[in-house]
Amino acid sequence: MMSDGPDDLRPPHLTYGALFLQFLQFGALAFGGPVAQIAMIRHRLIDEGRWMSSERFNRLLAVLQVLPGPEAHELCVHLGMRARGRIGGVLAGLGFMLPGFVLMLGLAWLYFSIGVKSGWMTSAFIGVQIAVLAVIVRAAHRIGRHVMIDRSLWTIAAASCAASLLSVSFWLILPAAGLAYALVQKGRRLAAAALFILTLLIGLAARYWLDDHSAPPVTTAALAPMSASAAALFFTGLKAGLLTFGGAYTAIPVMRADATRGGWISDGQFLDGVALAQVIPAPLIIFGTFVGYAGGGFPGALALTAGIFLPAFSFSLIFYDRLELVLENKALHALLDGVAAAVVGLIVATVLQLGASLIDTAPYWPFALAIFGAALIAAYHWRAQLAVPAILVLAGMAGVLAF
Repeated sequence: MMSDGPDDLRPPHLTYGALFLQFLQFGALAFGGPVAQIAMIRHRLIDEGRWMSSERFNRLLAVLQVLPGPEAHELCVHLGMRARGRIGGVLAGLGFMLPGFVLMLGLAWLYFSIGVKSGWMTSAFIGVQIAVLAVIVRAAHRIGRHVMIDRSLWTIAAASCAASLLSVSFWLILPAAGLAYALVQKGRRLAAAALFILTLLIGLAARYWLDDHSAPPVTTAALAPMSASAAALFFTGLKAGLLTFGGAYTAIPVMRADATRGGWISDGQFLDGVALAQVIPAPLIIFGTFVGYAGGGFPGALALTAGIFLPAFSFSLIFYDRLELVLENKALHALLDGVAAAVVGLIVATVLQLGASLIDTAPYWPFALAIFGAALIAAYHWRAQLAVPAILVLAGMAGVLAF
């Protein structure tokens, strides 16, 4: 339990309005992904504002990073609650997400209302889509480097990737991966292997007998139909929010699976949404607003966004002082490690599927490979705060020149 020590620091007294405006400012400056966002909050509230000790802040981050949901947003909810209770937590969370949500909603409206009507815009978006794949590959490596700490986890990730490519539902893959690694930790490797094989057979049987497979990816440039119910979009967002471990990139397989199954959005449009989320001040997970708009207009965007952020609000508001106690269970650690490894495998499978869809889209594949390679090198070696937005802009310019 993160109890206050006798010399523990506390936030200054703030009105609800001042608290909301403080985190609204953070949201308006939230460029550069979660690392940059957390660094900004730490500098303003911990180093300068002295809201809590540095040691306590480090412990809090360690806990939030293994919980599902965007950690920068969860951090804001937690700090807001520390300042003014649960109402403060809600206001801080809303303030942080509001600028990005409004911007993404406006961009989604423009994208699907006006469309990509000129040849140079189409070429630019193709270049951006290729670069997004490179950025996702880099993110998967970064996540996997911290997750895959032994050979068993590498095996689970590879098996999960293969199962996803065979269209086995992630609802079967993720719990099986968690249970399998828990069995491995107890020395029962054969039982773990048998569990994963059984899961694969059940998944393939379900796909064959119940026709429970994803619809073919929509690869045309046509605008996506608005056909999904608000309830279905909320549930998609909730699944993504609950399965966002280690960063918003882990939500990509979940949302893409539902979106392509329902035919709301093409793979190219999906990648455009991910790209737009990386050039505005917002948590990356805000690309769900774009996907929700594609599926159901303004109500769909609201529903999917609400589903995504509900877990991030709930864990901090409900558990607050109990977060560390809940995560001290060693068996739970093994389960979460297995799930995290499986999520990395699902991301790799999604990159392969999205890459396959781009083969038919890119007019000249040698140029496409050159853009991908340059973007991948830049993603690995360019460490500036606005590196990713700059990479995407440059890829768009390269797409105009190449295609």
